[in-house]
Amino acid sequence: MNNNDIFDKAARRSGMTVPEGFFENFNARMAASLPEQEWEKAPKPAKRTRWQTIRPYVYLAAMFMGIWCMMQMFDLMRTPASYELTSNRSLMSAIDNDSFYYDYCTASAQDGDLYDELYEEGFDPASLAD
Repeated sequence: MNNNDIFDKAARRSGMTVPEGFFENFNARMAASLPEQEWEKAPKPAKRTRWQTIRPYVYLAAMFMGIWCMMQMFDLMRTPASYELTSNRSLMSAIDNDSFYYDYCTASAQDGDLYDELYEEGFDPASLAD
């Protein structure tokens, strides 16, 4: 009994079967049997106006402008912090130190900029090879 049919193995036939070809035109038969609804009979709405089309975008822009204005008001109400260099002793002593200033404050020049400046001044790299 080498049968691979699951129904034969279970031997349960409850009578719940579907007739042949039942689902082939099921959509058409179902649509034909349903009554027509009121919303299907109603006329289609008029074409949207330009304002109705752009209104969500205008509201979105107004919302972002409101948030920006609110953030500006919070910024105006904040107490200002003092950022003067003269009030910070440790920063003034570091800037007053020549080695610190030349190592950290003026080290932002790029190598390419330095090479370009040397060439403009007439530097010849062949003079280093001697």
